[in-house]
Amino acid sequence: MTSEVVENEFEFYSKAEKYWKDVPATVDGMLGGYGHISSIDINSSRKFLQRFLRDGPNRTGTSRALDCGAGIGRITKRLLLPLFKTVDMVDVTEDFLTKAKSYLGEEGRRVRNYFCCGLQDFSPEPNSYDVIWIQWVIGHLTDNHLSDFLKRCRAGLRPNGIVVIKDNMAQEGVIMDDVDSSVCRDLDVVRKIIRRAGLQLLAEERQENFPDEIYHVYTFAMR
Repeated sequence: MTSEVVENEFEFYSKAEKYWKDVPATVDGMLGGYGHISSIDINSSRKFLQRFLRDGPNRTGTSRALDCGAGIGRITKRLLLPLFKTVDMVDVTEDFLTKAKSYLGEEGRRVRNYFCCGLQDFSPEPNSYDVIWIQWVIGHLTDNHLSDFLKRCRAGLRPNGIVVIKDNMAQEGVIMDDVDSSVCRDLDVVRKIIRRAGLQLLAEERQENFPDEIYHVYTFAMR
């Protein structure tokens, strides 16, 4: 539980905001110096997502997606804009969203909203999104805030919409990272928070071909 490792909630959030303010607004900055894994990451995410976008009675729509913890728009540019008509982005760091407007190029015209906000304070517009994509950012929320945010995401889905989490998973328990003021949870803890938010897991997959020295990364789809 994050309550065991996060001593001061206000400090937990303010330290993280300060950390990201000093990070370069580049793909390498977004990926903590691992910019070279971006293509492997995007290709796996595309395969994972496309199984829900294929024809069928419960097919997920392709009208609108939300990119949470979007940074400069790495995922918006390479994964979401090619698959969805419009995308909204939300990130706590204003400089990243400013950079996104040039980084996204021509296709960026299809980004409707750039929300500058921490996810603990953000509410997706109800019944609006086919896919809400949450990658490498859940560690910046306490358990209670993550569960509450996922409940708001559930309300933000259109019929047959899905919420996707892709993130680092600890081997056991909850590990605090004092450098960027985030936590890394194990699989069981994450699954419990998903259930607590009233969401049902539809798929779970471990990312392959990432460097050995980084945490295992898992992708979850839920609604």
